[in-house]
Parts: sequence; structure tokens; C-alpha cells
Amino acid sequence: MAEQDKHGVLPTPKFDDPVKLLIVVAPFYRAIADDLVRGAKAEIEAAGGSCEVVEVPGALEIPTAIAMADRQCNFDGYVALGCVIRGETTHYETVCNDSSRAIQLLGLQGLCIGNGILTVENDAQAEVRANPEKMNKGGGAAAAALHLIALRRKWGASKKGVGFKPPSESILVAGDSNGSTTA
Repeated sequence: MAEQDKHGVLPTPKFDDPVKLLIVVAPFYRAIADDLVRGAKAEIEAAGGSCEVVEVPGALEIPTAIAMADRQCNFDGYVALGCVIRGETTHYETVCNDSSRAIQLLGLQGLCIGNGILTVENDAQAEVRANPEKMNKGGGAAAAALHLIALRRKWGASKKGVGFKPPSESILVAGDSNGSTTA
């Protein structure tokens, strides 16, 4: 049994309304990054979506760029792509852990993000994982983002207040039952 046959893969979601994703890639290892982007774009196009690609210096900047785009733009989801190869120092652990943690925190805030930042021991592992004809981790990250977008659309917009934001335009003052403010 081939390795990929052991894993369950969900079918590409279908959308009534088009989706637009932002691919944020760190091209430190250019050939790896290019393969990851190629796989992600193909997956997004297979779902009938469109995408933009932006480059950032490294994996640590990917979550920051996604957060900035979410505040300033109108993307349905995000694909984080890059590669971190273990070196001789503990910098590897810092970059892997911090970029992954930041992406997870953004996801927990409701952003639809597919994490395709490879964390590998050597170039050969990265090449196999990035190659769209082999493990296609760029395509897998795009698929993850697409599935999260499909879930968000299925469940609709949040009907609950967020954080301390009041549920309406009026400001409630302690002890005031009609919603008006007093000066």
C-alpha cells in the first residue's frame, strides 16, 4: 500500500460563491517555496477560487502578514507557506514553534488558515514534501484553508457578540436598562 493511500483525504469543497485566498510565502528556500505555491494555486483553482501571493522574509513574518491582511483586506482565507530546515542551533525550534503557534492563535480567532510551513531535517525531505507531484504539502495547506472556508460558510456568520463588544450600536451603562447613555 502506497504511503498516500494510508491517509484519508477529503474531496475538494465546492462553492456557490467564489473564494479568494491570500498565499503568504517565505521564499528563503526559493525552489521549495515555488513548488509549495504551485501546489497551493492548483488546489485553489480546482475549487474555482482565486488567489494573490505575497512574499515575506521568513516563516516568523507569515502570521504577522496574515493578521495585517485580515484587518485591511477582504480575503476568505489564507495559506501559509515556507520551509524551516534544522540547522546547528536552537533557532529552528524557535521559528517552528512560534510561527505555528501564531498561526494557530489566528485560526482560533476565526481566520481560515492552511498551514503549509514545512519543518524538516534536510533539503531532501523538503523537496519531496513541496513537490506537487509527490507529497504536495502546498496543495494540502490550500485544501485545509478551503475546507475551513466551507465550514464558515455552512455555519454562517457569528450571531454572538465578540469579546466586550456590545451586541448593538447602543452603549449600555451599568444600571441603565434602556440602552441610552447618560452624561
